[in-house]
Amino acid sequence: MKVTNSMRTIVDSRSVNEGFARVTVSTFASQLDPTVEELSDIKTAVSEAVTNCIVHAYREKSGKIYISTDILDDSIVRIKIRDRGCGIDDIQQAMEPLYSSLGGERAGLGFAVMESFMDKIKVRSTPGKGTTVTLQKKINGKYNHD
Repeated sequence: MKVTNSMRTIVDSRSVNEGFARVTVSTFASQLDPTVEELSDIKTAVSEAVTNCIVHAYREKSGKIYISTDILDDSIVRIKIRDRGCGIDDIQQAMEPLYSSLGGERAGLGFAVMESFMDKIKVRSTPGKGTTVTLQKKINGKYNHD
């Protein structure tokens, strides 16, 4: 697949930046003329991924969250959200619904939510070096329905 347009941004791992990331990515994806539901799906998945960086990757310290969004041919939006935090020891376990490495009141549904709203999700992580979550969604859009 060929990239037809791309956008990059870096934000601090502060909860106030989660909304900015969500809106920035969804606004960029708007060039594909998505439905309200498709935009909402993207916003929700991005929120979950960025929140994971804030809560899990950097825990008690601050760091950078790297967000890249690519528009691919065939009306596909690909979003990569990367941190240089603590990493994930067991990705398969982390992706299990209701699992949270922090326990307590965390629901542990972040990856399950991302999977339910996007067509593809890929998680790569190296303990001590960080995590990259790649989200992908085909936009059928307002004018592509029969």
